[in-house]
Amino acid sequence: MPQTTNTILMIRPVHFRMNEQTAVNNYYQKKNAHLLPSALTKKAQNEFDAYVEKLRSFGIHVIVVLDTKEFDTPDSLFPNNWISFHEEGTVAMYPMFAENRRLERREDVLEQVENEGFLIENIVDYTIAEEDDIFLEGTGSMILDRKNRKAYCALSPRANEELFIEFCEDFEYTPVIFTANQTVNGQREKIYHTNVMMCIAETFVVICLSSIDDKTERKNLLKQFKEDGKKVIDITEDQVVHFAGNMLQVRGKDDERFLIMSQQAFESLTQSQLSQIQQHCQIISSSLETIEICGGGSARCMMAEVFLPTKN
Repeated sequence: MPQTTNTILMIRPVHFRMNEQTAVNNYYQKKNAHLLPSALTKKAQNEFDAYVEKLRSFGIHVIVVLDTKEFDTPDSLFPNNWISFHEEGTVAMYPMFAENRRLERREDVLEQVENEGFLIENIVDYTIAEEDDIFLEGTGSMILDRKNRKAYCALSPRANEELFIEFCEDFEYTPVIFTANQTVNGQREKIYHTNVMMCIAETFVVICLSSIDDKTERKNLLKQFKEDGKKVIDITEDQVVHFAGNMLQVRGKDDERFLIMSQQAFESLTQSQLSQIQQHCQIISSSLETIEICGGGSARCMMAEVFLPTKN
């Protein structure tokens, strides 16, 4: 079971802005008051296009789907929260915390993925949980170690424990549950998505251990990584604020491995951290400043990995 894929799905935004519905528990979002909505969308589109171009230049297969103007979907460029694609031809669809984010789920996105030659055999739909205010926002809420069949989840208002365990039973993962916090105005608050503070690659993991206040939980995580022979690269809470945990390892041409991150994340890392990562794979970084400031998400959030089998 491979941990990395060569194919990712990305959604090009049409109505980008700070989403007031997600800002209630995403402390990374900030309003960009001095830009008109049209200028803000344009800047986000420019960052998106440059990012896609850079990924493709390294041989990464990017499926780009255009967002629709039909709905108000300011966070549409973060598809990994509502959909995930799995090896056996299964697609999972997830319940979303913000009501306007539920409008991002579109049948035609699946059709476009199929048009690229991929096989979808089965859809596992968890979205009915929204009726009970239960949420699990895809590979934002969960980090999947596909090779070792472990799923890591920092519980939060957007990551329900029971639903996470249900996902693990359905997809045959061992659940690893913990709580990750950040300091907001002097208070410890839950980090809204696990993929902000943690990234699992084939041979290493980037994680903010200091965000896990419970020593037993921290010890358990380190035990899991050791069992799987993963090198632990620890980052600080300040680096998390600069999206240094929001990374994804993908495969490029000739099966080469790359760790994808934003320019801000790259610049926040120390020389020692960078060289530790570069012992395992190359780094690709791209400037996502507008998307990070207003969207409160970064490089990893923008990529939904496609692990589906191909049709031939």
